Formats: sequence, C-alpha cells, structure tokens
Amino acid sequence: MSVACVGITVLDRVFRVEKLPASGGKFVARDYFEIGGGPAATAAVAVARLGLPVEFIGRVGTDDVAQAIIREFDHYRVGHRFTREIDDATSSFSAILVDDEGERMIINYQDDSLSTDPAWMQSVDFAKFQTVLCDVRWHEGAVHALKMAKEAAIPSILDADITPQDISELVALADHVAFSEPGLAKFTQTDDLLSGLRLAQTRTDGKVYVTAGANGCYWLENGEVGHVPGFKVKVQDTTGAGDVFHGAFAFALAQGMDMAQTVRFASAVAALKCTKLGGREGIPDLDTVNAFLAANQ
Repeated sequence: MSVACVGITVLDRVFRVEKLPASGGKFVARDYFEIGGGPAATAAVAVARLGLPVEFIGRVGTDDVAQAIIREFDHYRVGHRFTREIDDATSSFSAILVDDEGERMIINYQDDSLSTDPAWMQSVDFAKFQTVLCDVRWHEGAVHALKMAKEAAIPSILDADITPQDISELVALADHVAFSEPGLAKFTQTDDLLSGLRLAQTRTDGKVYVTAGANGCYWLENGEVGHVPGFKVKVQDTTGAGDVFHGAFAFALAQGMDMAQTVRFASAVAALKCTKLGGREGIPDLDTVNAFLAANQ
C-alpha cells in the first residue's frame, strides 16, 4: 500500500540574500541552487524519506525542467508512473529569495498550456492507495482525486494553501483539510485563527486544521480546539515547511496515528526540515524524527 500525492511539481531556483527586498532595485545573491518544489511533489518526497512508497500524480512539460524534476523524483525514490508529460508545454518553475532569518519570497510561473484536464487520471486506481493528499494548485486534478478517494473510502488530505481559485468544493470533499494561515484567512475572510477554523468547519464534514508557523498547529476535534505548539529549532530555511508538514501528516495518517499524534509528528518533521537549506534536503528520516520527538517530550 502506498500514498498518492496529487498536484503540481516545480523546479525551484533559490537565491540566498541578506534581507528580502522591500522595494525595487538590484541585489546580490550570496548563494544559488536549484531544487524540486511544489506542494504535492515535496509532500511526496517527505513521505518517501519517512519510509512509505509514494506516487506523485501530476503534469510536466517536455523540457529540461521536466527532466530535472524526474531525476530528483528518482533520487528520492518517489514514483512517477502517473506523472503525465504534456507536449509543447513549459514545466512549472519558481524564483525563490531566502534571507538570513530563513524567511522566503516565492514567485511561481505555470504555463497556461500545461493542460488542467484530468481525464487521463481515469486510468489511476485510487483504491490501491492507503491515503490520498492533494494540493490546491491543480484544482481539476484535486477534485477528481478527492472524489475517487471518497468512493473508495480512502482517507484524503487537502493542503489548503492560498490560491486564486475558490476551493470550497475541495474543502467539502476532503476528510482532513489542513489550512495555512493565509489560506484560512482567504477562505473564511477573517484573520482570527480560531474563528476561521470554526467557520471552515461549517463548510465541510471533514476535520479542519491550521498551521501557524512558530505558533504550531490548531485543529477542531468534537467541537473543541486542539493545539500543538511549534518546536524550537535553529531555522535556516522555511521553504517547503508547509509542504513537508502535509507529507508527514499523510504518512502519520497512513500509520493510524490519532489527531494529536499526527499533528505533533508532522510538526516535528517540518521543524527539522527548517534546520537545513532547501525545501527537501533537510527532510529527516523516520529514525531522526523519532529521536527528536523522544528528546522533546
């Protein structure tokens, strides 16, 4: 049994700077590197690093960016037999600025010719997966995957980050909806986390969560608020922390952990990722996570 991660995959072009720009101008990068990114794709890498088989389901073009993305999937042992190549399309890529405090600024480009049609996913048997995770960056693919998961009674997770599209249908379909702070604020039109959670709960029968960076994660369980505070670590780079959280969440759900255990586990994995540069290099293996949790009881 394995985990399916459905959404976008991206090549991140990362520039290290002293401070994030506050205005236009010319700036000098201290370092530069390229690494795979994208919410569902990075979540898939996290699942693989933690030790479960995982398949990424999404789209790429037929360009050098796609080749780099696939090579990295192979490096991390992420399955990509359901990753579709779209002829004459440009694969998605991002420019990322990361400052000395670990904060980042991301500018993503996704080619309109990268077809959003999920018809080809009819060949994917979602009943064979243990859990299904979707991001909100490929809306049509997420709708199809979440419906298939529901039909097969497979637990599903939605990475409910900010996106231009209305995600109401996705929120209603998912069993677990894990919002980012900006994602929850946009969805509920309130900046108050707890009020936002309660409003979100009225729009889904699934369970709702919100990640709040250093303040940890909040969720609702039987109408009561649960909370796991953030772990204190020396932050090098927050890029991909939310994506890694969701991948670890899917892993924990597949392992049968309860809600509090799942959130604490996912929070630990995301915190450890932030201690190294890049959205994926710092993702820990399971032994490292277990040792970290034991040391932070």
